[in-house]
Amino acid sequence: MPANPVDPAATPVDPAPSSRGTPPAERLLNLVIALVNTSASMTKQQVRAGVAGYGDAPSTEAFERMFERDKDTLRALGIPIVTVDGGGHSDEVGYRIDNDAYALGAVDLTPAELGVVALAAQLWSDKTLRTDMSRAMTKLRAAGAGEVAVDAVAGLAPRVRAAGDAYVPLLEAVSERRDVSFRYRAASTGQELTRHVEPWRIAARGSGWYLVGFDRARGAARVFRLSRISGKVRVGSQPGAFDVPDAVDVDAMLGERVGALQRARLAVVPERAQALRARAVPAADGGDPGDGGRRAGRRDGRDLLEVEFRSLSAFADEVAGYGPAVVVLEPAQLRADVLRRLEAAAGLDAAGEGTAERTTGETTGEVTHG
Repeated sequence: MPANPVDPAATPVDPAPSSRGTPPAERLLNLVIALVNTSASMTKQQVRAGVAGYGDAPSTEAFERMFERDKDTLRALGIPIVTVDGGGHSDEVGYRIDNDAYALGAVDLTPAELGVVALAAQLWSDKTLRTDMSRAMTKLRAAGAGEVAVDAVAGLAPRVRAAGDAYVPLLEAVSERRDVSFRYRAASTGQELTRHVEPWRIAARGSGWYLVGFDRARGAARVFRLSRISGKVRVGSQPGAFDVPDAVDVDAMLGERVGALQRARLAVVPERAQALRARAVPAADGGDPGDGGRRAGRRDGRDLLEVEFRSLSAFADEVAGYGPAVVVLEPAQLRADVLRRLEAAAGLDAAGEGTAERTTGETTGEVTHG
């Protein structure tokens, strides 16, 4: 007696391969690994049978389309997949990756170049990429890039604080032009209100992250500091909900927010603090014409420089990083903030307390007769 026929209505519908199979990105990576490590080449049949993801294809035609599409994708990404003639009596061709064209050349970074990469890595040290960045820097140094001269990049150390939980949803909203709403604490009053905003840009200035956008309730463009956003950012469901104006002067809007431009007068040890020297502006009294007026003279064997800044806190951090090599002469508030940081640093290391006190005393003495 024949078996009972299966009721089609009771049979689950077989989902499309893409909904139950290997994700496309994983399949592409599997194909790259296979074609890099093959001794000669791989035929289509070998790819279908041996590379995870291609067995998901329900038919030969579906596999052919999948494989051709993946080859085109990889070639568009710059991965050199080459076709190998089977030769002899075989009409079947194979595929492999040209390892000579695909391999990364020897890494040969100068100390200055490695310093720039290290600074970029520091910017993300408090994010989810911290572990990956640390491993990458270790590999670069192991490749023979060498140690970076500390003074070459000391003044360039990133001072941008963590963006907080609001950063990711706001960045996605900016990319997809979705409106957002969030609770925001006003800097002037401390009052917390809900803001409805069309986000235009996210940028870092003066050691903080800011959102630039259109405040719907106020009917005008506004700047919001991400650290003052509390709770969850709610993102609208409709992409393309607004248009970003062509002429958005982010620098001007953030410049007003992070503070007025100020000028510091510094006494710097010769050949030191190159980052500060590069940003020195012509001295108010004309300075030394030999270097375009960027050096305002000398005092006690040090070069006098004038450097502009906006954020007092960020610039004090930078100057303090040079230790006794840089002495602040003006303004008084910056001088006091730098000394406070040096004194705090001296107290961190009990073993080196005597050295730190001598450094602080030397700096204080220089400033007093300045």
